Amino acid sequence: MSRVLVARLDSVGDVLLAGPAVRAVAHGRRSGAGRANDVVMLCGPQGEAAASILPDVTEVFSWPCPWIANPAPPVSPRHLDTLTDYIRHSRITEAVILTSFHQSPLPLALLLRLAGVIRITGASTDYPGSLLDIRLRPGEDFPEDQPEAERALGIARAAGFELPPGDDGKLKVVPVPDVTDLVGEEPYIVVHPGATAPARAWPPLHHAAAVELLEGAGHRVVVTGAPAERALTATVAGPSGIDLGGRTDLRTLSGVLARAKAVVTGNTGPAHLAAAVGTPVVCLFSPVVPAVRWAPYGVPLELLGDQNAACRLSRARECPVPGHPCLSSVAPEQVADAVERLISGVSSLSTRRKVWHP
Repeated sequence: MSRVLVARLDSVGDVLLAGPAVRAVAHGRRSGAGRANDVVMLCGPQGEAAASILPDVTEVFSWPCPWIANPAPPVSPRHLDTLTDYIRHSRITEAVILTSFHQSPLPLALLLRLAGVIRITGASTDYPGSLLDIRLRPGEDFPEDQPEAERALGIARAAGFELPPGDDGKLKVVPVPDVTDLVGEEPYIVVHPGATAPARAWPPLHHAAAVELLEGAGHRVVVTGAPAERALTATVAGPSGIDLGGRTDLRTLSGVLARAKAVVTGNTGPAHLAAAVGTPVVCLFSPVVPAVRWAPYGVPLELLGDQNAACRLSRARECPVPGHPCLSSVAPEQVADAVERLISGVSSLSTRRKVWHP
């Protein structure tokens, strides 16, 4: 059994999207049927909780990466040594570096080489020299406009790793906890109004109005959010919604999302967590990044938001357009209608066009 490092140095959603690639690495190589690998997941602090609930992860090492984290930690010998010392003492001889289109695997590959890693795979636009043993050229060896989970799995496959027989390649997490004490026994809809980047957030009062509409249609509504979002979740939940703001860690949240009939959220970690537990998603998606790559993967989906707005592909964290029209133009009634379509099993042609035909 080998110990293989899988690196995804971003946030919760990015790490969850790496799950199929992790399972492929854990299963082993095509030529080594029946052999399994220990997977060491290298992630940033924001992705640590997600890595801890991925199936087949043996160990998690969290390290704030100076060329990916925002805000970035200073580059110093001591900080870099934290990673290289760990690698040297962990019996890791191979690494699969997972990156998005705007990231390079080469700085990490250099550190891994210095730490003694023998075989490294990654996707790189730039010439890697001897830093990568297996290099995929984005846009040549694989299309850039594909779901991020499939991109990551393609990098793992290039290293020789395949999913085990019967694995459908969808997102997964470890078994979810019982959350009956938080949400009760009756069915409900989850609304998650928070977003790490303001450019990806639907206005709070729009969320609150959607909650009222859903409750008026006979649905119980559970509102979720981080501890820092308690004021937001209280506003959105109103007098009758169940406010779980600040009351769930990521694993508990997985249980809340797993029991929901549908989830309303933006392009943020909980959208991908909902996909990982198989719950349909109404996603208020700002086009600052492409929906074809980042929309919730492998579950019934309603994608709302103007995907041709002026902010398209800008990767902006703060909305560059006055009034935030790509999302503020979405009416609460549209969200309530999208929820009803999802729970009744009606597929949206509009969503198919937005996600698969950018």
